[in-house]
Amino acid sequence: MSKFCQVSGKGPLVGNKVSHSNRKSKRRLLPNLQRRKFWVETEQRWVTLRLSTSSIRDIDRLGIDAVLKKMRSNGQKI
Repeated sequence: MSKFCQVSGKGPLVGNKVSHSNRKSKRRLLPNLQRRKFWVETEQRWVTLRLSTSSIRDIDRLGIDAVLKKMRSNGQKI
């Protein structure tokens, strides 16, 4: 399964792991993704999304309908 947020599109970053002796090796920094189920009143159904925690806060602030409308306007499929 991909490690991308379905709303914001946040994905893994690449960085360096730095040891005590200052040796560097590559590492992946993964986003904090959570699986959440939301009730969409306009469609009368449950929608399950894989979201970053910042996107969950956006949905709490704006509402699921506004976020889904923004996703559709960007051409994303739910």
